[in-house]
Amino acid sequence: MYAAASFLAGLVFGVGLIVAGMANPAKVIGFLDLAGAWDPSLALVMAGAITVGAGAFALMRNKTRTLLGAPVRLPTARNIDRPLILGSLVFGVGWGLAGICPGPALVLAGYGAIKGLVFLAAMLAGSALFEFQEGRKRRLSAGE
Repeated sequence: MYAAASFLAGLVFGVGLIVAGMANPAKVIGFLDLAGAWDPSLALVMAGAITVGAGAFALMRNKTRTLLGAPVRLPTARNIDRPLILGSLVFGVGWGLAGICPGPALVLAGYGAIKGLVFLAAMLAGSALFEFQEGRKRRLSAGE
């Protein structure tokens, strides 16, 4: 049941990205180009997503289990630190240059778009590098 619900949620999310134009890098870059031919249509998509997300978080705030029985694990960190700022900058620059973020990258890769496959490979390489560095930091702080 959990796998079927996950598949359905991913399918709805992917179709939503396609319908909203978020899987089209040119449309995303048009939205991010505030000084040029700005396309504000994705602002409505983002506003809708924020509204739905805020409602879902509010609904689940006092719950301990999801509808399918999995434990609820909402983020608790509230601090804004250097890694968060640097990660946000890297994400924003990558999104601005490529017009792709992780969700649309999976959609693009799913139908074989080279741009999506390259972005996905770069994203996985960046994640692996981050995990390697974090493991190295933990080992150094533990005195190994």
